Amino acid sequence: MKNIKLLVICSVALCIFTHKSFADIDFTGFASFNAGQVLSGTGVPHYDVPPTFLADYPLVSAYDEDISFKPETLFGLQVRADLMDGLSATAQIVSRGANDFETQFEWAYISYELNDNWTIQAGKKRLPLFYYSDFFDIGYAYVWMRAPADTYTWQIFNYNGINALYSSDWGDWSVSGNIYTGSEDDSRNKLLSDFFFFEDTREIWKDIFGGVFQVSKDWLEIRLTAMTYENERYRNGEQVFWDGESSRTGNFYGLAANLDFEELFILSEFNRLDLDGNLDTMMLTVGYRLDSLTPFISYSDFQEKNGEDGEDHNTTSVGLRWDFHPSAAFKVQYDKVQDNSFELAVAGDSESLTVGVDLVF
Repeated sequence: MKNIKLLVICSVALCIFTHKSFADIDFTGFASFNAGQVLSGTGVPHYDVPPTFLADYPLVSAYDEDISFKPETLFGLQVRADLMDGLSATAQIVSRGANDFETQFEWAYISYELNDNWTIQAGKKRLPLFYYSDFFDIGYAYVWMRAPADTYTWQIFNYNGINALYSSDWGDWSVSGNIYTGSEDDSRNKLLSDFFFFEDTREIWKDIFGGVFQVSKDWLEIRLTAMTYENERYRNGEQVFWDGESSRTGNFYGLAANLDFEELFILSEFNRLDLDGNLDTMMLTVGYRLDSLTPFISYSDFQEKNGEDGEDHNTTSVGLRWDFHPSAAFKVQYDKVQDNSFELAVAGDSESLTVGVDLVF
């Protein structure tokens, strides 16, 4: 899979920089300039965690009691080379404040259109677990400051592999699907290393196999997803064992249902991960469009049942989006987090405020 990624990157580079190019090159970009702070919070005293609002779990985008622009500010550029006859190459480069603005290739894949309905892709892509996975980094694409953290919280969010996309119309219904397989080996997983275990942790998801099925008609949209994978983990170079086994099987299931009545809209998502017990997450958002203003209220919840203790936290959010420009939106959001777990507490209770501007270009 590493060779596939290298091939895609080289293909894009050759298309851009050779004197004579046989491809049409498309550049698109996105950016978010956000600032925020914790207004009040308990932290987690028994883990020496100060008052903290964890806005993004996989990237460990965390705010404290000092105002900061760093946790969620990012800049991204996507390059697509159309090589004609259905073949294209895509690469996405992102610089994040949460990673000290280090620039990384997040996506790099090739696509081939078999016909009007089917497209084959191979390379490094976003793992399509959630409704907003494909445009998770593009804040302009959704109403909140960020996708609800209690719901979008897994350690792994990219994969290297191959997938088949389907799209068609079945009568009055628009239908799309995605079948994918691959793996991901994160040599130093940021969430596990920096926030949970405080030691270098290698997280491996292999034998990934999943599918997505989505239908929409008029005001209703429904998305179903399922995935299975094998999980291996190393902490400080030592392999982790679960009940004497060097790997464990995870099974993920998800349902998203969105209702859009022009002004009023309702967004919902429900997920379950079977992995040494049940891990359930959900999100419900209600918003109302008033010309360029969109106020909303949202609730998200994370519950893990594993023996007597477990991770249990939820977030209530109230916010406003103002589309003051065709390519830009100003947002402000208040988040109240309740962390109801003890031994597995994440960041404790908190109240926080964030503001920012999302751009596309």
